[in-house]
Amino acid sequence: MKFSRAAIAVYVGLIFASGVVLGMFTQRLYIASQDATKPGPRPNPEVIRKRIEDMYTDRLHLSGDQVQKLNAIMDETKQKVDEVRRGNRAAFQKIHEAQDAKIRDMLTPDQQVEFDKIMKEREEHRRQAGRGITVNH
Repeated sequence: MKFSRAAIAVYVGLIFASGVVLGMFTQRLYIASQDATKPGPRPNPEVIRKRIEDMYTDRLHLSGDQVQKLNAIMDETKQKVDEVRRGNRAAFQKIHEAQDAKIRDMLTPDQQVEFDKIMKEREEHRRQAGRGITVNH
């Protein structure tokens, strides 16, 4: 079976076109996979605070008085963090460690056990996320 030059040109063109389509699809798939690995926008600090408060209230079964103390501790911490936000990491870490110590001190012994579990989970999550900061908060 002999092909004419026109038929050969059509076949070569089809092969070239299919390569272009495959290349575009592959590039799109690659770009989509890269976007999936990028972290999303950072959540609003107030949303994070509310999540933390809700989690502590739920998991530690905080009383109303303890919730008020927790909010006071978190307000104090926020003020200090705002003061050193652009400062060094060591100062930032000390502030959070002090916050965790104050929260732990206001808890009952049973709540402290659960709080320690929360702190370990958080630290493990940070290690897995590959963050450069390992703060106990």
